[in-house]
Amino acid sequence: MLTMVKLGGSLITDKTVEQSFRAEVMTRIAHELAKAIAQRPTPIILGHGSGSFGHFAAKRHDTINGVRTPEQWRGFAEVARVAAELNRLVAHTLNDAGLTVMRIQPSASLAASDGVPLSMDTETIQRALDAGIIPLVYGDVAFDLLRGGTIISTESLFTHLAKTLPVTEIFLVGEVPGVLDLAGQVIPLITPATLSDAQAGISGSRGTDVTGGMLTKVADMVALVETLPGVTIHILDGLTPGVLHTALTGQNPQMTTIRAG
Repeated sequence: MLTMVKLGGSLITDKTVEQSFRAEVMTRIAHELAKAIAQRPTPIILGHGSGSFGHFAAKRHDTINGVRTPEQWRGFAEVARVAAELNRLVAHTLNDAGLTVMRIQPSASLAASDGVPLSMDTETIQRALDAGIIPLVYGDVAFDLLRGGTIISTESLFTHLAKTLPVTEIFLVGEVPGVLDLAGQVIPLITPATLSDAQAGISGSRGTDVTGGMLTKVADMVALVETLPGVTIHILDGLTPGVLHTALTGQNPQMTTIRAG
């Protein structure tokens, strides 16, 4: 049993203001994670989006669509640098809350083809888990066989890792209580059969998000449960205190669950 938790870029940064880290929100989230893990110990991989760090730089250089010129490669390196800077801030906050985390830089071993992850070294992640350490990954750049370089979202990274690691649950923690319908109500359950109905009420991301916002995230997660029907995914609110802790300890807060059927 392995749980993945992704802290959305819109949760831990203000995606409308470049390089704006929400330190108070991250601190509270870190303590909720620490409390939940103490109450219900389970192997966890943590991840986070790049928010207003990586997405602003990526949009300036259009990195997701390919890297060819010297200027684009300079932009590629800039995106990697600022994404790693946010990762450093997140890691320090988690450490201060008493969690033992290890930063794992995806771009150090991640390879992609046309924006889809092909391979990534998971031995370090598995060794960290075996040692009781929480691996901390994040949305990052990747060398790409067709595009030269690109951006890989945390959801795409989770999807790739879930195919090689024994993942059973994924929690996507953002700034909304779940996927909303046209009336603004939370859709409690999405399956491959109900995806098209749910998509009608899904909008893009608030702020700058080069990886497509909620619409892309939900489609990616539905595709994942189709491939791996043993995985259950939850989309929930991280801005409301206590929700993440409640979800991780096996209770059922208001949220959207995505499963195969």
